[in-house]
Amino acid sequence: MEVLSNVVSSQVKLHAEWGGVVPNLAAREHLKNIIPVIESCLREASISPEEIDLIAATQGPGLIPALLIGTNSAAALSYVWKKPLIGIHHIEGHIYANFISDKICVISNNQFLRPRRIRLGRTIPKQTSNSKFQNTKQADIKFPVLCLVVSGGHTQLVLMKKHLDYEIVGQTLDDAAGEAFDKVARILGLGYPGGPAIAKRATQNVERGTKITSRKTRNAKRGTWSENHIPQYALRVLRLPRPMLDKKNFDFSFSGLKTAVLYLIKKNEKLLQDENFVNEVAHEFQQAVIDVLIAKTLAAAKKYDAKTIMLAGGVSANQELRHQIGEAIKNDLPLAAYCLPPTAFSIDNAAMIAAAGYFRWKELNKKERANLINSWKNMQASANLKLS
Repeated sequence: MEVLSNVVSSQVKLHAEWGGVVPNLAAREHLKNIIPVIESCLREASISPEEIDLIAATQGPGLIPALLIGTNSAAALSYVWKKPLIGIHHIEGHIYANFISDKICVISNNQFLRPRRIRLGRTIPKQTSNSKFQNTKQADIKFPVLCLVVSGGHTQLVLMKKHLDYEIVGQTLDDAAGEAFDKVARILGLGYPGGPAIAKRATQNVERGTKITSRKTRNAKRGTWSENHIPQYALRVLRLPRPMLDKKNFDFSFSGLKTAVLYLIKKNEKLLQDENFVNEVAHEFQQAVIDVLIAKTLAAAKKYDAKTIMLAGGVSANQELRHQIGEAIKNDLPLAAYCLPPTAFSIDNAAMIAAAGYFRWKELNKKERANLINSWKNMQASANLKLS
């Protein structure tokens, strides 16, 4: 797909002061910024409302105050511009972020696959010039697809036997992975959002002034930290639990892992002043999450004979997760393709909702498309919208 414009109005700094998203503050900022963002988007894309074929909006799930601003604004534009309107599930949008890039997004055993490029709901020719992959083999993504969705509100394994056909085969029983990152970052005093903060500290060895690049090197000397014994020259590796790793199902649980970090810090509060200690906790926590995500994903992929494995959601921007799951797929499932969205489209954005909207539009017949011109009348935000 070709993205003509994708304007993001971030609220990270606003919510960082509170250590998480405050619903009413989020809604207020949405209301203040949505019209300027739309105007900026049209300006950057150099298009007019008349050239738009379809409006897609997030219908849920999520925080109702914020969702209402988006759905009501989309309904108003649909009415004024006389354009069809379609509601999209937030997770569906994350999944279809994998189809946005006009560059290679799937790699499997030297095979490069490229999704079709789409502009404003119309298929256009693929660009091959100025691409270092222009001579590689192109192919369509093969089903069944298993998508690992990891974000602040969701951790799910979604099986797709075809486009827009979803079966949740595993999900978190408590905290989502992104939520756990935020909570552990708060425990360690690293601020909000927690994912990027922990990822950064997880690769740092402040004492030696270098990045940790090898798990093998880190495991050279094992041991535990204590207030009376802070190593000066060698890293000592902490060991946190890998929740539900040995369970036969594909569900997740990260609440216990977060609690393990909390108890560790309560027993060693003084060590929070030691940057090496914080780095070690960050690294071990991140690795524990990644180990569980990879193990469950591979097990599910084998059971359902997945031809393609995808990443989706805000946590899919984590570079260690992207790399390690790719290596695991290459080693354990060499015939499966691996697809991941560009990092710019991993976090919440409008382009992914537009992508999902396009695929939904494609499946509709002429009458169903015509009916969407009046869907602004009954567009309703849903905090607990089900993926279907």
